[in-house]
Amino acid sequence: MHTLTPPSRFSAASIHRMSLPGPSRAVKIKPAVAVTRVRSGSMEPGRNNAVTSVGKATNIRWHECQIRKIDRQNLLQQKGCVIWITGLSGSGKSTLACALSRELHYRGHLTYVLDGDNLRHGLNRDLTFKAEDRAENIRRVGEVAKLFADAGVICIASLISPYRKERDACRSLLPQSTFIEVFMDFPLEICEARDPKGLYKLARAGKIKGFTGIDDPYEAPLNCEIVIQPENGKCPSPQTMAEQVISYLQQNGFLHS
Repeated sequence: MHTLTPPSRFSAASIHRMSLPGPSRAVKIKPAVAVTRVRSGSMEPGRNNAVTSVGKATNIRWHECQIRKIDRQNLLQQKGCVIWITGLSGSGKSTLACALSRELHYRGHLTYVLDGDNLRHGLNRDLTFKAEDRAENIRRVGEVAKLFADAGVICIASLISPYRKERDACRSLLPQSTFIEVFMDFPLEICEARDPKGLYKLARAGKIKGFTGIDDPYEAPLNCEIVIQPENGKCPSPQTMAEQVISYLQQNGFLHS
């Protein structure tokens, strides 16, 4: 079996060999990257130092650490962002997410996939598929994705996320241009023909209520960054779809710090 190893973007000169210090020697370690100096106790830009309330949380204060987003991005040699993949069940969201993560990994970039089904195994296992719970599901994922982007990671969120209002709310959490909405624009008949989990069949039989595309609406994006569609009536390959997204990332400077 052959193991694929992602190429390194760091030269040999940037790797320092170190030996264990002897009993009478001390080793001084210099930081590998420059750090943006921040005054101790200073706040995130736009935030003040006051104790405040947010939602139901009271008596809280935002504390900013000295290592900031720009430092993490310089370390990773990429720009943190959220790639939000939305579309009907069976449109290929998870397929694209995994293919994109794999291609970026092989090119030396750090990614993480937030898959809707996977998140309902843990973080969102207390939520149903009713409208109010779906809204809370998206809100939680948006907040987690924001943290990944702030860490300098290319976060790939893959969820049906049927309602435009909730997707736009997630967009508003991030700085301008770092939320990249990818619309899997595949017609219902293609998605239903795929039906990888057999859910359309159950919904048509009335065994699943509130199923997106059958008896619950899907609100297509109005101003998304990327649209992926069938080519001559056929679905593009996972790699072709991934390359379309990677091309956008390259053109907009996300693949370097």
